[in-house]
Order: sequence, then structure tokens, then C-alpha cells
Amino acid sequence: MRTSDIYDDRGEEVNSIALNFQNFGGKEFFQGPARTVSVFQDNGLLKDIMRRPGDGAVLVVDGFGSLACTLLGGNMAKIFLENGWAGVVINGAIRDRDELADIPFGVLALGSNPKRSRKAGVGQEGLVLSVGGASIRPGVMIYADSDGVLVEF
Repeated sequence: MRTSDIYDDRGEEVNSIALNFQNFGGKEFFQGPARTVSVFQDNGLLKDIMRRPGDGAVLVVDGFGSLACTLLGGNMAKIFLENGWAGVVINGAIRDRDELADIPFGVLALGSNPKRSRKAGVGQEGLVLSVGGASIRPGVMIYADSDGVLVEF
């Protein structure tokens, strides 16, 4: 089922993140319970999280919309996939877009930038995020594809 079909079926039970995400991953549709993290131009915390068991979860990353540097690349996506994550939704940038397209992993982000981020590990996990007019609590279901992202209430 696609996000448009889910919205048509469930309507007011889901909210749409009102951002113009691009689909960079090799998996067109992905879903799972949300895990949340907030970082700014630093992917050190994401490098820690990617090594943990994902158990089919979707990592929602609030990078505050920054396109100044990348938060995820191809090597990281492979590790996320190997550890059982369904995908990532990034309010920020990725890199290695051609490599990501060949990995069967869900990746939505705002854009790309080859510049690396800091690696200090600064950020917070498990927060209720407010992204694109939607509130994302850890554990709520996320549905994502090229049309966008739906979040259960």
C-alpha cells in the first residue's frame, strides 16, 4: 500500500509531514515504528544509532532542514540495513545518492551535499519532534514513499 492509499483509507488518523522530501533509497515504500533523534550538522550520534538493532523501525532525524552538510551516506545506509532498520527520514541532507539508490533501504531527505558533517555526537534521542507541521513521538507508525511521509497520531 502507498502513502496516498493509506491517507485515503485512514484520513484523520494520520498526519502528513509538509516538507518536500526526495526519495534517495532503493526501497520505494517503507514503514515502521518511529525512533527519533535531533542533530544539527553532526552525524556522530547517527553513527552510534546505526549499529543498534533496528527491529524494523524508521529513524526520523530532525536535522533542522540544514543542507549545509550530509547526515547520511551510502556506507551508513548499508549498516542501518544490516542492523534491521526499515529506513530513515531526514529533515536535512544525504550524500552518495547513486550508491543509496542501489541499496534496498528506505531513505527520504530534503536534498544532498557531498560535504561531511561534524562527528562530535551532539544531539538528543527519543524526543517528540515537530517537523513540517507534524508531531512525531517515538513508537508511532511512520509510512513513507516518494509522495511523502505519514505519521500516526
